Amino acid sequence: MTDTVAALAPQAPAIQLTPQDRAPNRGRQALFSIVLSLAVIVAVVHEMGGLEIAKMQAMLPTSIGFWLVFAAGYLVTPASEWLIFHRLWGIPPGGMLALMRKKIYNELLLGYLGEAYFYTWARKRVSLTAAPFGAVKDVAILSAMTGNGVTMLLVAIMLPVVGMTRLGLDSRMLSYSLAILLAISAVAMVFRRKVFTLPRTDLVMITQVHLARIAFTTLSNAIMWHIVLPQVPLSWWLFLATLRLLVSRLPLMPNKDLLFAGFAVLALGHEGDIGALMTLMAGLLLATHLVLGALLAIRDLATPEARA
Repeated sequence: MTDTVAALAPQAPAIQLTPQDRAPNRGRQALFSIVLSLAVIVAVVHEMGGLEIAKMQAMLPTSIGFWLVFAAGYLVTPASEWLIFHRLWGIPPGGMLALMRKKIYNELLLGYLGEAYFYTWARKRVSLTAAPFGAVKDVAILSAMTGNGVTMLLVAIMLPVVGMTRLGLDSRMLSYSLAILLAISAVAMVFRRKVFTLPRTDLVMITQVHLARIAFTTLSNAIMWHIVLPQVPLSWWLFLATLRLLVSRLPLMPNKDLLFAGFAVLALGHEGDIGALMTLMAGLLLATHLVLGALLAIRDLATPEARA
């Protein structure tokens, strides 16, 4: 994967970043922050209706280990991005809060809206010699490309071992999905001089961090599932967590959650337990987005200096 990224990277950036020579428009930025905060509150109110709170309370694990792993798995994405931008720009620890907002905006509102927010935050908060858009763009593109590369690698490993029939994959949809992933990678390679802005060493570092994030997320999912259902060996949960990563990244596969749950039941034979576990994890993730999103939105609306 590192060699692939090195091949994609230009020897010299074709797109020159422009200096930060424009005075910030504080009124417009404050309005943008207020609109985002109000949108998050609306999304929270709307999504709360879909949560079965009473059912979730009855299923909540009591193990401290589960909650520690859940918190680590939730925070690994903003933490990995903080590490990337800290090495690129030297952003302060407060940047972690901005990256949390970025994650929540993407999850609750609109994909890549979080990137737009983080771009405006970086322009205001970080002392840069060049505009940060190129770096934000490269990090987002490499995140998608790294995920695509891992997906194709998992397909190459799992199909010969398990077989397409046992995985429950439609051969035609799988072929189309892989073709899309390959096409995206090919386009990025052909136009690599226009796609990437950062130098090769930074691109390699970003890809390594993304790979570590994917591995950690997969491992944390397996550990959480094992804590909830300890009668299933951790090795099986690790296999299923890897399978879920594979299924979630294939663009044209329908009913991904049902596909994964069906294979999990086929492999483990705990139909009721598997269904309850998947419901619990999805509900916990959504509830965390809602609680943190509401707290951040209320804080921004209540404290003008927080959005200045």
